[in-house]
Amino acid sequence: MSENLNRLTGAGVSIWLDDISRDRLRTGNLAALIRDKQVVGVTSNPTIFAAALSKGDAYDAQLHDLRVRGVSVDEAVRSITTFDIRWAADVLRPVFNATNGVDGRVSIEVDPRLARDTERTIAEARALWWLVDRPNLFIKIPATVEGLPAITQCLAEGISVNVTLIFSLERYRAVMDAWLEGLEKAKANGVSLAAIESVASFFVSRVDTEIDARLDRVGTPEAAALKGKAAVANARLAFAAFEEIMASPRWQALRAAGARPQRPLWASTGVKNPDYPDTLYVDQLVTAGTVNTMPEKTLDAVADHGKISGDTIRPFYEQAWNTMAALKEAGVDYDDVVRVLESEGVDKFEISWKELLETVTAELGKA
Repeated sequence: MSENLNRLTGAGVSIWLDDISRDRLRTGNLAALIRDKQVVGVTSNPTIFAAALSKGDAYDAQLHDLRVRGVSVDEAVRSITTFDIRWAADVLRPVFNATNGVDGRVSIEVDPRLARDTERTIAEARALWWLVDRPNLFIKIPATVEGLPAITQCLAEGISVNVTLIFSLERYRAVMDAWLEGLEKAKANGVSLAAIESVASFFVSRVDTEIDARLDRVGTPEAAALKGKAAVANARLAFAAFEEIMASPRWQALRAAGARPQRPLWASTGVKNPDYPDTLYVDQLVTAGTVNTMPEKTLDAVADHGKISGDTIRPFYEQAWNTMAALKEAGVDYDDVVRVLESEGVDKFEISWKELLETVTAELGKA
C-alpha cells in the first residue's frame, strides 16, 4: 500500500474514486482499490456513465433484457445506472459499517436536464433514493439557485445529499445554509439527524482552466505569475467558510441533536494543464475532515509521487485572500468566472446525459 496514500488518509482526508463502470464491479477492480489504495467512496456523474456505456460488453445482457421488455430509453438509463450504484454500494458497505456511516458512500446524480427545476429535481431524488435503496447512497443535486430548495427538502426527508457543481464562495455559503435548513426541518419532522449525511462538492481544476485563460488574455508578467493559483486559493477560502459555519451557534445546536458535518469534497481534481504537477489539487488541499474524489489516473499519481506534507489549507488563508485580491487587481472578474463555470458545468452534464441516452438508444436497437 502506498505510503503517500497512508499519509493522506492519516491527515484526515477521505479518498474517493471519481469513476464507476460495470467492468470495475464485475472484475473486482473496485474491491481491489478499496483494499489496496485506501478508496472509501465512489462518485459518478453523467459523463462517467456515458463513457462506461460506450465501450465493452459489460452492459449487453441487461440491455438485451431491457429491449425485450420494451422499456423507454429514460427508464433503461435509470435501470442501468441504479444497478451499478446499488452494486457499488454493496461493495462499499463494509467501509460504511466500519466508519459508522461517514464513508463507504456512493453518489448518483439526478438527471442534469432538471438542474433548473426544483420540483422535478426533488421528485427524481426521491425516485433514485427509493430505487437504489441503500443507506450508503448520496443523491447528487447541483448547487444551482433552483437546486438549493431541493437540497433542503431532500435532507428534511432524510435523503443524504451530495451537493455538486459548486464554484463560488457565495454559492457555497448558500449551500451550507440550505443544508442547515434541511437538518432543522428534519429535526422538526422527527427524522434522525444521525442518519443523514451530506458532502459539498467544490470544483477545483475548472477554476484554473477558466481563470488561466483570462490571465493569458491580460498578458502581463503579473498576470502570468498568477496562473495555476486561483483554484487552490478558492478552495482554501471555501474551507475557511466551512469553519465559520462549524463555529456558529446554529450548527452547534444541530450537532447537539446528533447531526454530522457536511464535509467539503474537492471535485474535479484531475489536472487539466500538463505544465502543472499532476497531484496539485491533492497535495495542496490536505486537511482533516475533507474528501478528495479523484480519477484513477490522479489516484495512481498521488500513490506514486504525491507530496503529502501535513495541513496545506488552514495555514494558508491569508495567502489565499492575497491571491484573490491580486486576481481582481489583474482584471479577473471572479463573479463572471463562477457564473460561466456553473452554466458550463450544467451544460456539459446535460450534453453527457444526451450522449448517454443516444448510446442506450443505439444499444437497445442492437440488443
